[in-house]
Amino acid sequence: MTGLVLDTDVASLGIKDRLPPRLRTRIAASLVCVSFVTIGELTRWARLHSWGRGLGGELSAAATVRGRTSPANDTWIAACCLVEGLPLAIRKVKDYAGFAEHHGLELVTG
Repeated sequence: MTGLVLDTDVASLGIKDRLPPRLRTRIAASLVCVSFVTIGELTRWARLHSWGRGLGGELSAAATVRGRTSPANDTWIAACCLVEGLPLAIRKVKDYAGFAEHHGLELVTG
């Protein structure tokens, strides 16, 4: 079984049971994980929607509530995948196209 890192939007679709069939099949055949960044983003999303207390995402949510923008985390997700030599399941190719083109990040789309 091969490893596959899920980007936040793919993890979110999985939680909502709305994955495209092709991506669902690939995920089902893989050892799935998410980066710490995705954990933070999902926690932030839950906090912004008043789903309870979170971890690192709570700080980012608080900054958003104060009107401050949070930094893009796609770079960290890509870096985690590249360091570990793992493919990244994504839906928005444009977010990671540069990492694929210039750094060899393997992208899995649905």
